Amino acid sequence: MSQMLRSSGAMAAATLTSRVLGMVREIVYARFMGTSWVASAFLLAFQIPNLFRRLLGEGALTAAFIPVFKEKEKLEGDRAMWHAANAVISALLVVTCALVGAGLLGLSLALAWGGQVEGETTRLSARTLLMLELLRAMLPYLLLVCLAAVFMGMLNARGHFFVPALGAALLNVVMIASVLWLAPQFGRHLPEEHRLPAQIFALAIGVVAAGFAQAGFQLPLLWREGFRWRWVTPWRDETVRRVVRQMLPATLGVAAFQINVVTVNLLAYWADDYVVASFQYAVRLMELPQGLFGISLATYLLPTLSGLAAEKNYEGFRSELRQGLGYLLFLNWIASALLVALAEPIIRLLFERGRFDAVSTHQATLALMCLAPGLVAFSTVNVLARAFYALGDTHTPMRISVFCLALNLLLAGALVWQFKQAGLGLANTATSALNVGLLTYALRRKLRTLNFGEVRAACWRLGALAALAGVLAWALWQWWERALGHATLPLKLGAVFVPAGVAGAFYLGVAWLLRVRAAREMGAMLWRKPGRSPAASNPNA
Repeated sequence: MSQMLRSSGAMAAATLTSRVLGMVREIVYARFMGTSWVASAFLLAFQIPNLFRRLLGEGALTAAFIPVFKEKEKLEGDRAMWHAANAVISALLVVTCALVGAGLLGLSLALAWGGQVEGETTRLSARTLLMLELLRAMLPYLLLVCLAAVFMGMLNARGHFFVPALGAALLNVVMIASVLWLAPQFGRHLPEEHRLPAQIFALAIGVVAAGFAQAGFQLPLLWREGFRWRWVTPWRDETVRRVVRQMLPATLGVAAFQINVVTVNLLAYWADDYVVASFQYAVRLMELPQGLFGISLATYLLPTLSGLAAEKNYEGFRSELRQGLGYLLFLNWIASALLVALAEPIIRLLFERGRFDAVSTHQATLALMCLAPGLVAFSTVNVLARAFYALGDTHTPMRISVFCLALNLLLAGALVWQFKQAGLGLANTATSALNVGLLTYALRRKLRTLNFGEVRAACWRLGALAALAGVLAWALWQWWERALGHATLPLKLGAVFVPAGVAGAFYLGVAWLLRVRAAREMGAMLWRKPGRSPAASNPNA
């Protein structure tokens, strides 16, 4: 059994816990605010500071910092390694405090201007004012989540994957508590039409509290590893300059999808009241399989590929990359097919209660069916970008991402007014697929050869097999609806898990018979008895 599978599997277990809690959070959110204009205002405001978690925690800062951190550890020892960490943290504190301060000032001025009454209305609409007020309340989360991202990168580089990934679970617990416990304390005496806009600020407070919890959760393990915080003047520090040079282009390189989501949602916010909220519920559903293995695998690969690149072991580099892509394709193809085929019963089961009604289900279903076909591409972009960063090249993925981002904006702008949330999904799927193709071409030129023949063959075979499994799942769901319906919770559960279980078993069984390497190795890991050696459980060993 490969170290990659064991390490990324351990992280995936923690990520699964976090993602399940994240899904519980979305269920609670959906019941609380549905796809109303208040929901769209909150989700859009949250996306802007949350973008820094996407860029830093899953992208630019860790992608630039981990290779330097590992290099210091290997070549200069622990003392130099911790000094480099403190220098980067010091620089991060200066930059993020300045950003938060400038943002708070700018938002306060915008609210003062926009809240002035002209005639019978304010200069800015009520939903725009609410979005800006929520953004101002949540802006300190930016600082906290950046610190959490650096702490996570340091622990990953030291070989700890489980605890940092579990920190996100704590974040979700705090945010759930803000809905169930704190929100009822707000606006309880207001009329119904004014209660939700008042209570939504409890969720903003919960976001900031969750940032404190996630950053603080990782400190005890860092302390045991030997980290001690000390201020290091960052202005002339070589490590800081090097990380900044690598980080700036990487900001767009690895997170094109995340930037696309935020940018097009700014367009969607003015297209219709429900578009942002319905699209975000679809995004959250797709992030469960993407985060469970795509992000977990990419996080494992960065320090691993960085070490191989530092040793100039490019054959090992290619082998690790091919193996990682094989695992990713195997898991994400079936996840994508099932999300498309069972979008409606999944959304109905998870979200349809409270303010999230049947109309909301239809809106989110359409978004998910257009977004889920791009799951494989979204995850592959993360992995291929890490390969470039491990080689010290952040400019190539940046240039590719800028091009894809511009194309996505054009497509989204053209489609959102007519197709609403479906247009956003189609634009993101198309541009992410193009991003994969361009990254693969550029990486082949950089390494001269990738030997991706086996990966390409597996991609087409697994894609076709997943499509068949998706058709099977859809047909079983249609039969279930005609024969049994979805009037009760057990029937809603059956409408999802019976078709998904049968289709998943079909996919896994055929992949096993076709001797797909990822299917065999994952089966060996799941079915290996305690005390039995990995070699004994691997038929190809």
